[in-house]
Amino acid sequence: MTSSAGYDDLWDEFHRVVNMDSRELKTWLFTEEATEDADYVPGERMPPTGADVLAVLGKRKTDLDDHDLEVMARVVSIVHDERGEDLEPDAGPSAGWRRYLMTMGHDPLRPAGDRRTDR
Repeated sequence: MTSSAGYDDLWDEFHRVVNMDSRELKTWLFTEEATEDADYVPGERMPPTGADVLAVLGKRKTDLDDHDLEVMARVVSIVHDERGEDLEPDAGPSAGWRRYLMTMGHDPLRPAGDRRTDR
């Protein structure tokens, strides 16, 4: 991928809204609470969007491909649609809402950009 201001902005915003580190996200995705979909067996498979987010978290900006950019844009859009621009910690309307966002690497109870270990 060639670097440009648009990519840089997307990279920065993705890493702001994805406030779980890769180890934390992977652990979460393998729990029973991460999904209600019977096709995803805890400890064996994880939801596709979560797997895509993990893949992006494991890459350098220069290694991103078109699929990664789509994933990043989709996650940023979903988090902002659900949370608005203000990403202050919020318990939200239900536990299901929090689980949904956490499957994409966004814990709504944690401040945006408050990632624990990696980036």
